[in-house]
Amino acid sequence: MAPDHDHHGHGHHGHGHAPGGDATPAPATHSHGGPAHAHDHDDPAEAGLPLWRTAKARLLAGIALIALLGWLLARLFPGAAEGIYATATLLAVFPFARRAFALARAGSPFSIETLMVVAALGAAAIGAAGEAMTVVFLFALGELLEGVAAGRARAGIRSLVALMPRTALRLDAAGNTAEIPAADLATGDRVLVRPGERVPADGIIEEGRSALDESPVTGESIPVPRGPGEPVVAGSIATDGALRLRVTRAGEDSTLARIAALVAEAAASRGRAQRFVERFAAWWTPGAMAMAALTILVPPLLLGGEWSVWLYRGLALLLVACPCALVISVPAAMASGLSAGARHGLLVKGGAALEAIGGARTIAFDKTGTLTEGRPRLTDLVPAGPQPGPWTEDDLLALAAAVESGSAHPLARAVTEAAAARALPVPEARAAAAIPGKAVTARIGTRQTGVGSLAWAESEAGPLSATLATRRDALQAEGKTVSALVADGRLLALLALRDEPRPDAAQAIAALKSQGIATVMLTGDNPRTAAAIATRLGLEARAGLLPEDKLREIATLRSAGPVAMVGDGINDAPALAAASTGIAMGGGTETALEAADAALLHGRVAGVAELVALSRGTLRNIRQNVGIAVGLKGLFLVTTLAGITGLWPAILADTGATVLVTLNALRLLAWKPARA
Repeated sequence: MAPDHDHHGHGHHGHGHAPGGDATPAPATHSHGGPAHAHDHDDPAEAGLPLWRTAKARLLAGIALIALLGWLLARLFPGAAEGIYATATLLAVFPFARRAFALARAGSPFSIETLMVVAALGAAAIGAAGEAMTVVFLFALGELLEGVAAGRARAGIRSLVALMPRTALRLDAAGNTAEIPAADLATGDRVLVRPGERVPADGIIEEGRSALDESPVTGESIPVPRGPGEPVVAGSIATDGALRLRVTRAGEDSTLARIAALVAEAAASRGRAQRFVERFAAWWTPGAMAMAALTILVPPLLLGGEWSVWLYRGLALLLVACPCALVISVPAAMASGLSAGARHGLLVKGGAALEAIGGARTIAFDKTGTLTEGRPRLTDLVPAGPQPGPWTEDDLLALAAAVESGSAHPLARAVTEAAAARALPVPEARAAAAIPGKAVTARIGTRQTGVGSLAWAESEAGPLSATLATRRDALQAEGKTVSALVADGRLLALLALRDEPRPDAAQAIAALKSQGIATVMLTGDNPRTAAAIATRLGLEARAGLLPEDKLREIATLRSAGPVAMVGDGINDAPALAAASTGIAMGGGTETALEAADAALLHGRVAGVAELVALSRGTLRNIRQNVGIAVGLKGLFLVTTLAGITGLWPAILADTGATVLVTLNALRLLAWKPARA
């Protein structure tokens, strides 16, 4: 076949560059990024339980009961009120003190629990036990509210898994059905999916037709018609017909289960913003404790201040110093952004990749299967001799189809499909062979016949006539790939094929330009065809590129700024790896999920602009969260030192900031792509 098209070969893609993602998960017991600043202790076994049945709710209720008993006893025995409040504080703070001690032994002495416990015990020691009790109660309430908010983001991942049906109707050899757990399905099993039911595993349709709602995987709510021989993915819904499927991947290997796993892994990975915040918090907390110590010591020792006043303010400063809201600001936003993207068919494999996509200055596209549908059609068949001649168009097409019948190449399929559409009898081909990058040959009857590139045809049959050369130029100017049919050293016909652009490609390129991103098409196709496609879509084309040429182009583009490369998830693995970020186009295929930093599961070019919008929206949310956290800290730092606010407003500010940044991050769960 003609070499002037994009070659498709399988490849794996892994990023060795910085933006590729830090996939190291955060410590399992701490959700705020680093162990030194964690106070999320949700038990995974409690996922899905009612709020009132969780350990945090029980702890809050216990502290409230202790506080109420302390207040009643203080009213009954006014003379012992301080002792009663101090005892109540000790009882209430004990669970947090035990946790702080465990964290300190594990190498995290500056945890939020440590700061709160020191402040509460110090307050009780200076006679402010009532306020200390309020601090402990507000701290427990803040943990509960934060757990509720953070659980919403995790629920987005759990909801993907919940879309998997629990049972399946397995068919035996006689066609009888038996209901079994979906987890027990194995590759090769045959299953029945009735109208309105979810597909229990990835598979191939053997019998039946139905419109499938694939929104759980692709985010596309419009049902897609599917019939025999076509693939279906687990979790999709057969809306209007029964299907008999042969299972290709089941259980944890199914597309939907793997998407959920990848999103969960991505939520645990850390981008540059999160790593910076964690490094910042690592020295912020010891620094703040030192500042609290100076606040307690310097005014009484050097300025004649009262010890009790400055001890109280120093303890309040400890509570203001908690960096919890700052540390959770990034992972909460990232988890929400990643979950929102997955629900709309935008799978991003980590916070670093999500950050990098929004920062891309240029986006480079592969042509075949990415900007185009990847399904070329035969548009013209031009006989080399005058018509009518010894060969009719049908004869020539049947001859070409015979040569191409053994090839799986997209251009070969276009020729055989055109012959099938005319119901032509295709002669038998013998001794089929391929000349890599040039042609496919076979013996048809007594003739040695081949279909290949124009350069190969001219080497076999001599230069094109002036008439054919003019026609060739006209066809290529229309964006068509031109091949030639040769038999026994004689040129018989020109075959023109065109792979049409995807319906949304031009709109997607325009959307990227409106986002301030430059676009370029990198293709192995001939310059005329590439220019015709690029002109229709409104982007620059660089054509005639071999895989190594694409690598050089990516390197050149990267010298001017970050570059994202969009390919079909099968070919162009080197270019995807060389770019700052690799984005795979694919319908949930294994290669699309594994090959790049991000995958567009719905196969729409517009998804690239949606990814950019999601990335920028997530980064904007992170900036807002950091602003809220640092702003509230700064405000209460000033008011605490000035004596305007005390212990319980300080802990309320910290708890409030944590809940605010988490709720702000959860707004991303409602993100939807702006689609025309």
